[in-house]
Amino acid sequence: MKNYIIDGNNLIYKIKSFKKLLNNNQATRDKLAFMIDDFFYGRKVNVTLHFDGYESMPVKLSNIKIVYSMNEKADAKIKRQIDSSKNPRNIIVVSSDLEIKNFARVNGCQVLSSNEFSDMLNSLLSKKAEDEKANTSLSTESWEKLFGEK
Repeated sequence: MKNYIIDGNNLIYKIKSFKKLLNNNQATRDKLAFMIDDFFYGRKVNVTLHFDGYESMPVKLSNIKIVYSMNEKADAKIKRQIDSSKNPRNIIVVSSDLEIKNFARVNGCQVLSSNEFSDMLNSLLSKKAEDEKANTSLSTESWEKLFGEK
């Protein structure tokens, strides 16, 4: 099973739609967590999302685990998670931090840059928005049939 380790602080700054939220750190973290949870919905993967600092309010998610670094840097916790893995070849690390990426590669992990992963997330959001629009917009003919007008 694939294991994703995501550097959340690094990823937040790569998602364009978060620019307005950056002054509200917890709201941005929550939104990212829900977005990632949605992205991995129905997939057989383990996902760990790392943030610096402390958790202010627990968020219930079905597909991912959130780890807060508390008194240390999230980078240190990410490295420890990689180090303690029994099979690092099954790990995909999402980060643009050069030190984390190099550490992951040296340990046999796959690496995705935060830009690459944010593109994947944005693609999912765009597709969902199109699907919602297609499901909610009715043609004139459909409205006429629905309301019996010609």
